[in-house]
Amino acid sequence: MAIVLKDTGARSELQQRIATELREKHAGKNSSAPDLVVPEYDDANSTYMEQTKVTTSLAWAWALIAVAVVGIIIAIMVVIS
Repeated sequence: MAIVLKDTGARSELQQRIATELREKHAGKNSSAPDLVVPEYDDANSTYMEQTKVTTSLAWAWALIAVAVVGIIIAIMVVIS
């Protein structure tokens, strides 16, 4: 960890050189794998979306029921012990 006493916002020559080298390395890494193709997202034609359903407007009720059940279980455990 370091303490920044005075930050003028200007980069030193070393910082600029390191940033340039990292950019070149990153660009070289990306260009060295031309067979790597990133699939495009298409929500209208997605196979993983076939078996899913839209959340109903009563989702908050199920969440409330789950919280109530957990609360009742905790209350029972407190009363028993």
